[in-house]
Amino acid sequence: MTATPISLRLCVLTVSDTRTAANDTSGDYLVQSLTTAGHQLHERALLPDDRYRLRAIVSQWIADPAVDGILITGGTGFTGRDSTPEALLPLLDKTMPGFGELFRVISHQEIGASSMQSRAFAGLANATFVFCLPGSTSACRTGWEHLIRPQLDASTAPCNLAALRPRLRE
Repeated sequence: MTATPISLRLCVLTVSDTRTAANDTSGDYLVQSLTTAGHQLHERALLPDDRYRLRAIVSQWIADPAVDGILITGGTGFTGRDSTPEALLPLLDKTMPGFGELFRVISHQEIGASSMQSRAFAGLANATFVFCLPGSTSACRTGWEHLIRPQLDASTAPCNLAALRPRLRE
């Protein structure tokens, strides 16, 4: 028996000091991928690496009962401006350690030891899924194809986040 598809409402946030709406290929990739998978884009934003502005918009989305999940690209590296983990980890009710671990394992197969520089992470905040990926389009593709898309697909067995969504507030 095939599971009934579940369409989630997702937000996409690009964190970058250099990208614009015209050249945000990572954000474009995530929007195209989520809609192709049958999900809905609820809102999209592009912000500079500013931990307080990041917290403000993600907090707003987390508080919105219409938002099921947030996909964030950028700000997960080691430069002085990269502050996505510092900005958003305090907002999470629960972390999903396996996400970052698996992301780095898969990335290692693609880019070798450079994968150690990724601070990709995921978790749950107010029953909203939060996924934070590096800023490159390639890294977004890796995260989406191997980890996020299957978990947001109700047919993924033995379990998936999409089907778990109704039970997050228990």
